Amino acid sequence: MQSITILGATGSIGVSTLDVVARHPERYTVYALTAHSRVEELAAQCAQFRPVRAVVGTAAAAAQLDALLRAKGLRTEVEWGEQALCDVASAAAVDSVMAAIVGAAGLAPTLAAARAGKKVLLANKEALVMSGQLFMDAVQDSGAVLLPIDSEHNAIFQCLPQGYGRVPAAAGVSKILLTASGGPFLKRAVETLDSVTPDEACKHPKWVMGRKISVDSATMMNKGLEVIEAHWLFGAPADQIEVVIHPQSVIHSMVSYNDGSVLAELGNPDMRTPIAHALAYPERIASGVAQLDLTRIGTLQFEKPDFQRFPCLALAFDALRAGGTAPTLLNAANEVAVQAFLEQRIGFRQIDRVIARVMDELSHGAVSSIEALMAQDAAARAAAETLIGAQAK
Repeated sequence: MQSITILGATGSIGVSTLDVVARHPERYTVYALTAHSRVEELAAQCAQFRPVRAVVGTAAAAAQLDALLRAKGLRTEVEWGEQALCDVASAAAVDSVMAAIVGAAGLAPTLAAARAGKKVLLANKEALVMSGQLFMDAVQDSGAVLLPIDSEHNAIFQCLPQGYGRVPAAAGVSKILLTASGGPFLKRAVETLDSVTPDEACKHPKWVMGRKISVDSATMMNKGLEVIEAHWLFGAPADQIEVVIHPQSVIHSMVSYNDGSVLAELGNPDMRTPIAHALAYPERIASGVAQLDLTRIGTLQFEKPDFQRFPCLALAFDALRAGGTAPTLLNAANEVAVQAFLEQRIGFRQIDRVIARVMDELSHGAVSSIEALMAQDAAARAAAETLIGAQAK
């Protein structure tokens, strides 16, 4: 029986994880569930899965959740705040942690799980993008097991030689090929992108995701963050990582080898597949996802990304090559700009312009500590807000 903490239980990844867990009650038990503010949804999850602990973002949300749980006769301990998130991620009773809190807010508890030597199921790519070497050092030092949940990185992990979590030269790996759907604006005229609305940006053609990650997919910043994540997960330099647009989202990513072979992982676009793979690794369990029928798909298409259409992808490659805290600045500025776009304070094409300005204006030195990273994160957010405020005048 494997005890699990799910960070971000009410988000799409958290919900999918609980769906897989519910299919295997003989294998998994839930130790803790967390959410920021979706109290009623979290209460319903607690009623079904009976966790020992539940964590929310504020004292007011905790009081509301506690009242709902007591009304249901549940004895789940309710806590709130970042330290509580870190506590449930590192608790001795926990075997595995699903790290699915979106954005920089997920860094502290995900790092706490890594430092505690847990099996970390990483869906929060921003944590690794921000902390890079510090995070990987924590995994190495503690003996934690790090398994990627992003469908692309999970696919790469499956396509690497057995026993290789990274890409040493001895494995004969030539290149990592990250596939991307291209999002909702792959064929839309570039000159019309200034008028994109938040609702249009959030209508992904293949995946059902939260609004922030949906906008990231529309700008392809999501793929840019995945490039940086792939660098840290697999030890591949920027020049060994390539993005390929594949609108069908059937091939989730590929690994190209020196002998000319290309290994690909295929499946229906459903996050329960990589979640089930990581939960049971190295075994295989049922995920609830239908088997892939290639005869119904018929055609698989591929094309190179257009950096004029997707400048955020180019900015991510620039940040990876620059190194140091550049990816931290990139991520922070992007989070602020995307939120401003969702609030209709800036236009769609202003997102990449804000990010580029922040990265040009702020210095990005070596990564020295988590405290230094968070200071850079705060500085980038402040700079982005200033730029957005100036544009709104």
